[in-house]
Amino acid sequence: MTEREDERRTKLVKAGVAVGVGSAALVAALLYASTVKKKPRPKPSPRTTPPTD
Repeated sequence: MTEREDERRTKLVKAGVAVGVGSAALVAALLYASTVKKKPRPKPSPRTTPPTD
């Protein structure tokens, strides 16, 4: 292999690793987001209207 081919191969390997790591991070984020339970929002208290005369 020539030096130029080695450089190209190195770049492709680095790009492949970066895509793999990014994909894994994305999957992990989606899994985490789907398993985290949001706290239930308290029901709003009923509004009382002041008596009208």
